[in-house]
Amino acid sequence: MTEAQADSSTHGEEFEDEFEDAPLQQPAPRLQRKTAPIVPSQNIAGRALVLVIAIMTFLSCLTLGAVTLVRDTASVWENQIAREATIQIKPAEGLDMEAALETAARIAGEFAGVSGTKIVDRAATARLLEPWLGSGLNIDELPVPRLVIVTIDQSSPPDFGAMRQAISPKVPTATLDDHRTWVDRLVAMARTTVTIGTGVLVLMLAATVLSVVFATRGAMAGNGHIIEVLHFVGAEANFIASEFRRHFLLTGMTGAAAGGVAAVVVFIIFSWWSSLNLATPEADQATALFGNFAIGLNGYLGVAVIVAVIGALTAATSHFTVVSYLGDIDVQHPERM
Repeated sequence: MTEAQADSSTHGEEFEDEFEDAPLQQPAPRLQRKTAPIVPSQNIAGRALVLVIAIMTFLSCLTLGAVTLVRDTASVWENQIAREATIQIKPAEGLDMEAALETAARIAGEFAGVSGTKIVDRAATARLLEPWLGSGLNIDELPVPRLVIVTIDQSSPPDFGAMRQAISPKVPTATLDDHRTWVDRLVAMARTTVTIGTGVLVLMLAATVLSVVFATRGAMAGNGHIIEVLHFVGAEANFIASEFRRHFLLTGMTGAAAGGVAAVVVFIIFSWWSSLNLATPEADQATALFGNFAIGLNGYLGVAVIVAVIGALTAATSHFTVVSYLGDIDVQHPERM
């Protein structure tokens, strides 16, 4: 081996030793880009839509609760009235009122389908007239009709026509009222209330759908360039629509839940007020009209259903709006398809 070759070999070994001792240089890390959703999660239009949906849901739940209260109260009235009939005996010259009451009660009690009869005495009659004529009344000095309450078996009611024919000859001033007119009016009122409430509920849901359509159009207008780029580079319409559907489902459920909770709080407050003021005239009148303002389990389930329906409508509306928007893009730019 020559001297030059030996020097070259020595330098090569030293270079290898330095290379092995030198630390390995790590590759430069790649910059991590933050991914942003197609639809902005927070913007002014989104917050306004949440507020609109909350208001619509609140009003819808109030409408449903009011319909439930009126329907339940009308049902209670109907059941109470259907369980009883009234024999009214008007005073007349030479009429022994007490004997006439006993006769009418006895004749009515003999009919099949009558569970019992009860004569409303003088004290109870005076209490019935106190709100209009005041206290301390002497019933014998006033031409006040007297009443016999007839309790009816609802499963097999009596023949009221035959009862009238049996009572009239013995007590000519007696009148039998089976309250059918009142029952028919209550049923008609309940059905009208339910119909009106259903119509209002449908209008509110329609207004919510239109609000979502305009909000979706606004979101697409603000992000139209992104949607078009994604569409033209090959992103499927279902993918883009699913992004909007997910965003507006969250938006709709947030607003609907807020409105539903607010409506439930209102009903709880009214029910608490009604139970707290049971002895006052105001509460008595309100309770007579609407019960104790408790919508019950069915009412609360209805609120939950409305919240779910509004959330689903919001998501479905946004989905079909986006698909329609992408279809319009394809029609306007057929050369890019």
